[in-house]
Amino acid sequence: MRTSLNIPQEVLDAFDETWKAEGMESRSRAVREAIQEYTERHTQLEAIDGDAVATIAFDYEHTLVIGNLHTVQHDFEDVINTMQHMHHGDWCLETIFCTGSAARIRELVYHLRDFDAVGRVNVMFLQPVSDQE
Repeated sequence: MRTSLNIPQEVLDAFDETWKAEGMESRSRAVREAIQEYTERHTQLEAIDGDAVATIAFDYEHTLVIGNLHTVQHDFEDVINTMQHMHHGDWCLETIFCTGSAARIRELVYHLRDFDAVGRVNVMFLQPVSDQE
């Protein structure tokens, strides 16, 4: 199936350098693999159920989104335990440590991904918390 995508030139250039350096046969093959990895990561995110412990790391352009992120922090205080923040020029790196409902943590991840000024959002679940009783 053929499809068309709008990708910033610098992102495409970096992508092309990467798949060529790895010795892949074509850009199409590299895109298929990237889509598969994205799908697997998303499926794993959806598979976590019940209570969980997670770390969410994301980067963003400070001046464009900081007010909205403060609102998000308050809206999700039921699962956010603590945060770390680091400045790097106009960009920031934020790490959020969460415990609570996996569904609620997932909602936070998706909410962060909705902001245009947020570059990447990565989540790592330590493990689902099982009932000890």
